[in-house]
Amino acid sequence: MPAAASQCGVDIYLPIAGLSVNALAIVLLGGVVGLLTGMVGVGGGFLTTPILIFYGIPPPVAVASATTQITGTSVSGVLAHRRRKGVDYRMGAVIIAGGLAGALVGGGLFRLLQDAGQIDTVISILYVVLLGTIGIMMGKESATALDILKPKENGKKPKRHNPLIAALPMRWRFYQSGLYISPLAPLLLGFGAGMLTVLLGVGGGFIVVPAMIYLLGMSAQVVVGTSLLQILFVTAATTLIHATTTKSVDIVLAGLLLIGSVIGAQFGARLAQKAKPELLRMFLAIIILAVAVRMAIGLGWRPEEIYTLQVL
Repeated sequence: MPAAASQCGVDIYLPIAGLSVNALAIVLLGGVVGLLTGMVGVGGGFLTTPILIFYGIPPPVAVASATTQITGTSVSGVLAHRRRKGVDYRMGAVIIAGGLAGALVGGGLFRLLQDAGQIDTVISILYVVLLGTIGIMMGKESATALDILKPKENGKKPKRHNPLIAALPMRWRFYQSGLYISPLAPLLLGFGAGMLTVLLGVGGGFIVVPAMIYLLGMSAQVVVGTSLLQILFVTAATTLIHATTTKSVDIVLAGLLLIGSVIGAQFGARLAQKAKPELLRMFLAIIILAVAVRMAIGLGWRPEEIYTLQVL
């Protein structure tokens, strides 16, 4: 893919990745991910990293640089939701605290795996599991909405508050979210999201948002804005962790991705107004599952050259 892409456009050298890439191809990649983000309303970090790996970018650099891109794209989202009072700052602060702790732990684990030479394999395995799970769940939900599958009816009315969450001690009032729950639940949620952000280069919104709704019982009006606030601070901290410990942040790569994603998101938002949301989610589910299958094949496929030499 890199060789074919270099036939048109301008090649640019990525100092941290240690290779030359086609600048137009990277911008277009960011544009495609931004397009999907704008159409479906989910962060594109879980697609950016594996596609960068397919392109030939080393997995640690792909993870760290994708995180940097997410930090940039989340700023405008937070500001937009802040203007319409769609951010619960108290809830966001608790989740951010957990996220920062998770990012520190994840950063140490990332460094250990990197020193052991196993980080590439671990990233690929985690992505196969993550993308496979997301793709199946999203495909099932969209198929049910399109009447392809029949929903299961058990006659029970879903509870707003999860019983396990409601049983936790030390309850706080989160007025903006309309909740009176223990801060331990959002703290643990943020911790898990922080670890995922460091290890996989994702914002964690695709996990945090459903958890806020179905586990914490937050008001839908503040879920997206609060999630974006968490993503902004945790990904910024993750970028700092990668820059100072793993030395894997390639600012040139992140900049090219950011240019494309900002432009693509604008077109995606326009397309979202003309297409059925269920069809868009089904389309995204198919893409996610295809990427998961491709990564799974890559884990078992024997390369042409088993050994490589790198001059430092």
